[in-house]
Amino acid sequence: MGAEFVALSLPPMVIGVLVAIACALPGNLLLLRGQALIGDAISHVVLPGIVVAFLLTGLVATGPMLLGAAGAAVIAVLAIEAVRRLGRIESGAAMGVIFTAMFAGGVLLLEQSDTSNVHLDVEHALYGNLESLIWLDATDWGSLLDPVALAGLPVELSRMVLALTVIALFLWLFWRPLALSTFDEDFARGLGIRTGPLGLALVIMSAIAAVAAFDAVGSIIVIAMFICPPAAARMMTNRLGHQVAWSVLFAALAAVLGYVLAGYGPLWIGASASVSAAGMIATVSGIILGVAAVAGPHRTRNG
Repeated sequence: MGAEFVALSLPPMVIGVLVAIACALPGNLLLLRGQALIGDAISHVVLPGIVVAFLLTGLVATGPMLLGAAGAAVIAVLAIEAVRRLGRIESGAAMGVIFTAMFAGGVLLLEQSDTSNVHLDVEHALYGNLESLIWLDATDWGSLLDPVALAGLPVELSRMVLALTVIALFLWLFWRPLALSTFDEDFARGLGIRTGPLGLALVIMSAIAAVAAFDAVGSIIVIAMFICPPAAARMMTNRLGHQVAWSVLFAALAAVLGYVLAGYGPLWIGASASVSAAGMIATVSGIILGVAAVAGPHRTRNG
């Protein structure tokens, strides 16, 4: 039983936890800045960029995907400005049009592309590929100390470790200016903090999380991970440091419970098949947010 768990369940569960935490960390600051839906925007914009990067390189790797996502983001910004100016409509409407159109274009590209040799199709783009990220070289718990076996770990695990490390390091290095500019941007500017580039860097960190998580959980599920754990944490405390800690706890809890319920929940109620792990993780995140909204000590101050 232990060997089966290590090989089939431990890697995707750990990857799910890393994805959830990597999205929740920048999500805290985006939420407090009133920019929580940037995660939504990123998830829509990165899809066509990732698909085009794959078609050009034939690789589903972090470098090409990040470059593709960056190119798609630049196109999105230019297109939004063009629609806003030519159509004389407000920015929110222009953003809605461009983000939806770009995501639909990415889906169409996927449907028309030959991606049979990799895990890149419409289903995986939406729901991810978490369940298949198994560790075939593992034999038991001792494999965790075996360099040969460790070399066979899913590449998504090292990708998420790197992405989470970069995001956590960024927040640690720029914690004070990020906090100041989040709560009082004018005061931060008065202290000489360049709030514009700092805000852009935060968005870039969010994009790194979304792109790194794409292969594991898809482009839609990350929206819940950006928003739900930080929003639930916001209802537990009014201190930013404590909020980040709560969000990490909620994100990890949602990932573990979601993965377990996806695999075993249907069996417990008499169904014969499991459900999407990424989808269940997002569902559990929403449930945690609902519980925090009802029972959180600071819920009345947020409403």
